[in-house]
Amino acid sequence: MEKKAEKNFKEIPEDLQRLEHYFKDRVGLGTSFDIGQRKLVILKTEVQLYYVNGLCDTEFIIQLIKELVNLNERERPSRNVFEIIQNRLVHESVEVVKTLDEMADQVLSGLLGIVVEGQQSALIVDVRSYPGREPEEPDTEKVVRGSRDGYVENIIVNTALTRRRIRDENLRFEMFKVGERSKTDIAIGYIKGVANPELIETIRKEISNIDIDGISMADKTIEEYLMKQGYNPYPLVRYTERADVGAIHLLEGHVLIFIDTSPSVMITPATYFHHVQHAEEYRQSSAVGTFVRWTRFLGIWASIFLLPLWFLFVLEPSLLPEKLAYIGPDKESEVPLIIQLLIADLGIEFLRIAAIHTPTPLSTAMGLIAAVLIGQIAVDVGLFHSEVILYVSIAAIGTFSTPSYELSVANKIFRMLLLIAVALFKVPGFILGCTIYMLYLVSLRPLNAPYMWPFIPFNPIAFIQVLIRRPVPGSRLRPSIVHPRNRFRQPENKP
Repeated sequence: MEKKAEKNFKEIPEDLQRLEHYFKDRVGLGTSFDIGQRKLVILKTEVQLYYVNGLCDTEFIIQLIKELVNLNERERPSRNVFEIIQNRLVHESVEVVKTLDEMADQVLSGLLGIVVEGQQSALIVDVRSYPGREPEEPDTEKVVRGSRDGYVENIIVNTALTRRRIRDENLRFEMFKVGERSKTDIAIGYIKGVANPELIETIRKEISNIDIDGISMADKTIEEYLMKQGYNPYPLVRYTERADVGAIHLLEGHVLIFIDTSPSVMITPATYFHHVQHAEEYRQSSAVGTFVRWTRFLGIWASIFLLPLWFLFVLEPSLLPEKLAYIGPDKESEVPLIIQLLIADLGIEFLRIAAIHTPTPLSTAMGLIAAVLIGQIAVDVGLFHSEVILYVSIAAIGTFSTPSYELSVANKIFRMLLLIAVALFKVPGFILGCTIYMLYLVSLRPLNAPYMWPFIPFNPIAFIQVLIRRPVPGSRLRPSIVHPRNRFRQPENKP
């Protein structure tokens, strides 16, 4: 009997006073100012509307209320008031739910709930109008040529921007709700017949198994659950705020994860070399794109190895050829060189963090003060060698040239560890540090995809495509790392 009573409680009651009591007790009606209720009498039957102010489009609700009120003039009293209202709702998205939990979740998500006295069902009308900004070009992925729109914090807008670029009937967006309290909307996007079904099922299962009260940090929380990241600093998924980048990865066979309230879309699976590509390479000719890519690779290499190599040559001058014997400080300082390097490297990080928290009109002034005054005075008083400032600055520029912010920070952490290894063990420390670094990257397998593919395991054709930006007509095959169901991006030439 208790189980039956519990089941009946979960169903929408015919008595609307019980439903009102449920919303007052469980949802906060009458306590939370934004939980709204509107009572109407339609065809001599009580009708109630439930909504959340701020998440709904008021114009839509007013229009629907007018349609309902006009039923009193156009229709005769009937027992089928629920069906009459359902057929007269002038909206493209109307759903019927039968449980209190479903109704409450939908109302709190910004939809309109309509209940009729004597019916154990509710009509859910999509009148959402989430607050947010208009699509604009992301600050971290700017291009000289190309579209200026980008993903925003609204999941509906983000899926629409993607579907605008891929008008394929096989494009799918599966919706989930994650978080016992936040009930955040999450959608996985893929192209049926192209994406690997096993990858889709793995992501679907991992998202469904997330058990947490809320994911206010959105995408990063999902990444940690999905990838079991732990304390690994290297990004295991690629983030993008550009709709064209998301679309091209869907066409390659990747699976995208959209999280409501986050403008960043997760691309899975992702390897190390996915994080070093940028949309600008594909907005220029193949030759220019390749040049830009090599320049970027050089900057990334400098951000990791330039400082440790220079420090190693200073400690072991015999490693340098005679023509490069000028490398290294001319005089010794009271401050050990390793301390200078670490302080200068951390100083650059201080400036980056300060720039994030400094209002835009003041950030330029702060940069000038730091670069001109602090840097020059530090050299004049003998705290730093001028060469230390030079090479730390070059390494910092290489860090900023890394397309992925997460990858650039991870590379900085490794660079500092490699500096310490060189300071302790010199040449063996550099060799051992680089070996451990490479073995660690090779050991990573996000979603069972080798992180260093196509370098390890070596795939010559794919590796050439990493080094050289091939013309689009020559890119006939999808990358094998995603195990696509359809390998060919372009139909084979018919005889």
